[in-house]
Amino acid sequence: MKKSKVLFGLLACGVLLAACGGGTDSKKESASVELGTAGEFPVVKEKLEMTMMGPGTGSAEWKDMAVFQTLEEKTNIHFTFTTPPTADFATKLNLAFASGDLPDILFGTDTNSLTPAMEMDYGSQGILVPIEDLIEENMPNFSKILEEDPSIRKSITTPDGHIYSLPMINRDSTAIWTRGPIWYNGDWLKALNVTELPKTTDEFYDLLVRFRDEDPNGNGKKDEIPLTDVKMDSTRPWLLGAFGLTDRQIEEIDGKVVYAPITENYKEFVTYMNKLYSEKLLDQEVYSQADEQKKAKGQNNQLGLFPDWFSFFTTGKQESDATTDPMFYPLTSDINPDRITPGSTRMGRSTFAITSQNPSPEASLRWVDYFYGEEGSDFINKGPEGALWEYAENSKGEQVRIFTEDVDPANSEEFRSKVTPDYGIMIPKLGYKEKPEQSVIPTKDAEKDTRFMDFITAETEEKITPFAKVTYPLLYLTNEESGKVRDAATDLKTYVEQMEAKFITGVEPLENWDKYVKTIEGMGVKEYVEVYQQAYDRWAKE
Repeated sequence: MKKSKVLFGLLACGVLLAACGGGTDSKKESASVELGTAGEFPVVKEKLEMTMMGPGTGSAEWKDMAVFQTLEEKTNIHFTFTTPPTADFATKLNLAFASGDLPDILFGTDTNSLTPAMEMDYGSQGILVPIEDLIEENMPNFSKILEEDPSIRKSITTPDGHIYSLPMINRDSTAIWTRGPIWYNGDWLKALNVTELPKTTDEFYDLLVRFRDEDPNGNGKKDEIPLTDVKMDSTRPWLLGAFGLTDRQIEEIDGKVVYAPITENYKEFVTYMNKLYSEKLLDQEVYSQADEQKKAKGQNNQLGLFPDWFSFFTTGKQESDATTDPMFYPLTSDINPDRITPGSTRMGRSTFAITSQNPSPEASLRWVDYFYGEEGSDFINKGPEGALWEYAENSKGEQVRIFTEDVDPANSEEFRSKVTPDYGIMIPKLGYKEKPEQSVIPTKDAEKDTRFMDFITAETEEKITPFAKVTYPLLYLTNEESGKVRDAATDLKTYVEQMEAKFITGVEPLENWDKYVKTIEGMGVKEYVEVYQQAYDRWAKE
């Protein structure tokens, strides 16, 4: 009897180890890999074979990309790639986990494909390797980032105390943006002799009235649309700032978590937007048009304010002419005297993970750490010399980067997508603000026109950075917490979306606000907020 119990226990241990990717075998293989010096090349002394899975954008096979070919020479690590199309990637990744047919490394994933719940589930099973104890010794670049910004470590650490994936971190000129800003039509401002942008909701309203009534496009027709958007999705966060909020969701304010759509602040917002809509200061097609229709109106010079990543995407102007379209300045209101803008966490999680199949987690981390330094970040973005760009000496005797002969400068992004995986997906790296010497110009004697990006940087630093607030930090819910909020999240989002549109357009009278709040309370919003408060308190204490 005792013998059979021991035998059963040994069998169970064997099954468990197999489920976890053969834990002891992996460690044995790892120990046989001879590493180089951390932060230097090569990563390993002898050639190491590994497998990698990531989402393919269809531009080129990863094995044919100059970035991976050059990295193999630098690092001594050869990868065999599996790259399902981006649209199918999440499904294919789930199947790989279910079957156990996993690669050594997951690269270019995100929280939609490698979800927080998956990280914690497969991490607890040993299928994803915890890396927190390996970072300091193997990742000098990433370690420096964590020292400079401790909040990053908190945001990538799961409730069980482990780090199972690495993030994409952005520090370039527009990194603080949560989405494209709102832009004023500079030609209209000039036509109306407006020299100072509105700073309050009342001043904003007055300017929209002038846009509507004073023919700023000069065509003699009453066809001006003072403010437009598509379903309010892009303008909402910027305008909500005037009422002390930054988005239509869970929000942390001075340590307290609230559900924004049932606050008095949000009520004031929809009341204000209803006023704009009822007076035709807000596009009457805001809830029915697509982005293409919005852009057509912009190119027809019918828009006073509009959201987009850059203004010329909507107006059709030349980039150099778009410096006359100023960025929206954050407003204050009677309910909120402080200027607030939505601020990005400047980070995307779950872009790199190591599985239990991996023969050397240490080598893998040293390989990816290159992209968290300035040289490696530039390399992964533009590829090695000779692929997309090459050095040339201009007439001033300066070394400049120019496109290689086979690259059409007008279509350089398509070519770049064949050189690097850093195109259309999030990858593990630290994105820096590009230096002039890192930019690529069409010919050796061309002058790099930096005016537009200088304008963007200046506008951002004046109108967003000083007032930016993160709505709610990036953090992990426990599996239990996720289960509690999953269904309510979908129901609340759907209902609030519908009711916001009805309140703003007047289909639902604002007199029914209390009924709306009671409906939301009946959908379990109290417990919903409690879960996020608990998660925030845990995150804040770490």
